[in-house]
Amino acid sequence: MNCPKCQKGDTCVLDSRETDGHKAVRRRRECEKCNHRFTTFERVEVNKFIVVKKDGSREAYDREKLEKGIWKSCEKRKITEGQVSQMLNKLEEEWSNLGKEVDSGIIGEGIMNALKELDEVAYIRFASVYRQFKDIDTFKKELHKLSK
Repeated sequence: MNCPKCQKGDTCVLDSRETDGHKAVRRRRECEKCNHRFTTFERVEVNKFIVVKKDGSREAYDREKLEKGIWKSCEKRKITEGQVSQMLNKLEEEWSNLGKEVDSGIIGEGIMNALKELDEVAYIRFASVYRQFKDIDTFKKELHKLSK
């Protein structure tokens, strides 16, 4: 493992712990050259699948890309990294069981449903981008559905 500070490959593991409900290992590491400490996570690789987008194009599933969008909708909310990670782990298991290709609509709806349970403001933010709200009336309709 290369040190993120000096890029040298000589690092040692100081501590290892299971995390995410025994689905990942958190390792505390230290660079033997510059003594910089950092954390890495090791998890079982989910079955890789292809995302089929609305226009029919296909691309490899990218957790980081999805996580960035989720964090934008969770900005300034009391949501922890652990909550987002746990949510994505659960969703990824569901999606990988659907086969080698997963429709982007299934992914988007899954995230929206999970965010609705986690934080309603984050849900509205994500939904407004995902569903491409065109005007205030569309936004009001979604808020009305949420308040029921």
